[in-house]
Amino acid sequence: MEPACDQTDSPLFCDRCLVRLHPGRGNFYVVRIEAVADPTPPEFTAEDLRRDSRREFERLVAELETLSEREAMDQVYRRVTIFLCTRCYPRWIENPASR
Repeated sequence: MEPACDQTDSPLFCDRCLVRLHPGRGNFYVVRIEAVADPTPPEFTAEDLRRDSRREFERLVAELETLSEREAMDQVYRRVTIFLCTRCYPRWIENPASR
């Protein structure tokens, strides 16, 4: 569930510099990020096809059993909402991967 931006909620802070944000004053941006694991069909090599598919399936199931439902889902899809002040937003939008 994404946070609402009204004044009855908890205070909002910029996710980069932690300055207090004030809904309704136009001093911040709401940024929604959606990440999806590679959606293209997998490529299979001849070596992949020679593997014991039953054993491979069992191995994958065992690996998944160590993850919570949330951890498993985060590996394929994740949506995050961040809040950025008007000072941080221009720097972030031009190079979102930098700190």
